[in-house]
Amino acid sequence: MPFPSAPKDRDRPWVMRTYAGHSSPAESNALYRRNLAKGQTGLSVAFDLPTQTGYDPDDELAVGEVGKVGVPVTHIGDMRALFDGIPLDEMNTSMTINATAMWQLALYQAVAEEHGHDVAQLAGTTQNDIIKEYLSRGTYVFPPAQSMRLITDMVAYTVTAMPRWNPINICSYHLQEAGATPVQEIAYAMSTAIAVLDSVRDSGQVPAERFGDVVARISFFVNAGVRFVEEMCKMRAFGQLWDELTAERYGVTDPKQRRFRYGVQVNSLGLTEAQPENNVQRIVLEMLAVTLSRDARARAVQLPAWNEALGLPRPWDQQWSLRLQQVLAFETDLLEYEDLFTGSVVVERKVAELVEGARAEIARVQELGGAVAAVESGYMKGELVASLAQRRRRMESGEDVVVGVNRYTTSEPNPLLADLETAIQTVDPAVEAAAQAAVQRWRAERVPGPVAEALAELRAAAGTDVNLMAATLRCARAGVTTGEWAGALRAVFGEYRAPTGVGAAGAGAADTALTEVRELVRRTGAELGGRLRFLVGKPGLDGHSNGAEQIAVRARDAGFEVVYQGIRLTPAQIVSAAVEEDVHVVGLSVLSGSHLQVVPAVLDGLRAAGLDDVPVVVGGIVPDGDARRLRDLGVARVFTPKDFGITDIMAEVVAVVREANGLPAPLPV
Repeated sequence: MPFPSAPKDRDRPWVMRTYAGHSSPAESNALYRRNLAKGQTGLSVAFDLPTQTGYDPDDELAVGEVGKVGVPVTHIGDMRALFDGIPLDEMNTSMTINATAMWQLALYQAVAEEHGHDVAQLAGTTQNDIIKEYLSRGTYVFPPAQSMRLITDMVAYTVTAMPRWNPINICSYHLQEAGATPVQEIAYAMSTAIAVLDSVRDSGQVPAERFGDVVARISFFVNAGVRFVEEMCKMRAFGQLWDELTAERYGVTDPKQRRFRYGVQVNSLGLTEAQPENNVQRIVLEMLAVTLSRDARARAVQLPAWNEALGLPRPWDQQWSLRLQQVLAFETDLLEYEDLFTGSVVVERKVAELVEGARAEIARVQELGGAVAAVESGYMKGELVASLAQRRRRMESGEDVVVGVNRYTTSEPNPLLADLETAIQTVDPAVEAAAQAAVQRWRAERVPGPVAEALAELRAAAGTDVNLMAATLRCARAGVTTGEWAGALRAVFGEYRAPTGVGAAGAGAADTALTEVRELVRRTGAELGGRLRFLVGKPGLDGHSNGAEQIAVRARDAGFEVVYQGIRLTPAQIVSAAVEEDVHVVGLSVLSGSHLQVVPAVLDGLRAAGLDDVPVVVGGIVPDGDARRLRDLGVARVFTPKDFGITDIMAEVVAVVREANGLPAPLPV
């Protein structure tokens, strides 16, 4: 009997993106054009940290961060340069922007209008999920209630003025990186969706008969880990729960409006610095999780590059990731068949298990008052920190195998890394100075009257319940800067510092190694006349605090008195804390690439404060050459992702304290 032929209704390929942006709008524009010419079908804009957190390039907190993890967009002139020659009416543009999402959307709309485009035809997405920022990435600015107001105003505005735009991309991606299990990832994302939809409904800005249109524009951005069968089942569970929620809680009757729409970036957290060539197969397997099942297939996919654990990918590395998608979509027969898993007993059982667990956790969050209340109380953050601590312990014990890291570690020399200096993209230090000069020139050359009037209107509107999009658009057209827009809202809304979750994370069972380190910490403290105090600091605007939190949790478990004040601290604030707390060691966590700027500033501050004898250790994504430079400047130790054993790191930290205080070296742990 011949094999049956494939069905004729071949599924259309997903939108293919690469997450990109660095240095300057002009350089990022050139990168976008090259990527589009290579077959990329959508843009995904990475903004730098000052832009994400509402600062101009010449702000004190922006030092070392400009153009590093994305492109700086400070005013309408930058947005013009970013999309120069790119037809916005033909693009599907995704912008990874949250706290300042309204501002960047206004700049985008203003530039599209200058090009003569019909705003109602613009298609794309603003991430705009502030809940997960409080839990993971840390690029929030305002308190939760005021942040939810900005999101609500954007949703209400776009559903009428920009009906093809997704005003929010509820982002469980970073929840998984912060430690979420599949159940937690589903539950906390759904809880965020409930908070947003309830807020829009209760604001009265959208008529009840249009609420289905609101639901239809809610999209999700998820993570796909290497356990790709479980991850595929997670996506089917997501779809089932979303359909139930939108029908039962919000009364949406149109099945098309209830469709679970999501894009994905596969798991960057699982990429390894050790044997990074293994990351290619990890990326492919993770991509299969969100493409194999037709009924739960992603509609947009962006893949990290093999060398992201080493630093910023080069254009060639991004091209490689794009080609992975294209081979799967166009060379294989994947898109020719109906869903491959319908009727699978194994899949149905796993989906049911995930749905049941997520329902229970959603109910728990609702009992606490919803997602916003669960952020403010620290409940969700504490659960994620604890979950990530458990994951780390499983990897350190070898229960979870990571090839090339905790098993099969012998390796031939890697030709891809023959020249480490050229194996990643580097950002010219002159970029920051150029951006600072450019924004100062912009301020000097613009007409001041319209700027002052627009900012006054924004401040006045922020003190009422009027939709803020109109005032924000006026600011964009007048030439207001990112820092000025956010500063005006800071003056009315205030700022916020989210719970760290460190205190809520329970101590794990102490193994032999941790017990030995704990005794060494106790003995060293006794020799120095008191308990050892460890300051864990996050300098600059880098809000990825997972590593710092895990160091803080393990240091506490090892017997240190831990001083951890959360994210977004200036070097001066870290030095002040070191003086006030009389610490024995300072640990700095930097993942944004700004280590060569912020770490020396802390070292200089400690010396000026008379704390030359307090050693400094650094952890983060630090290339070998930069690590040597930091050690030459006086850093005692540099830890990178290949140093995965946190208890081993604790032993090293104690050794550093002993060295700095003239105590004999400890016996090996």
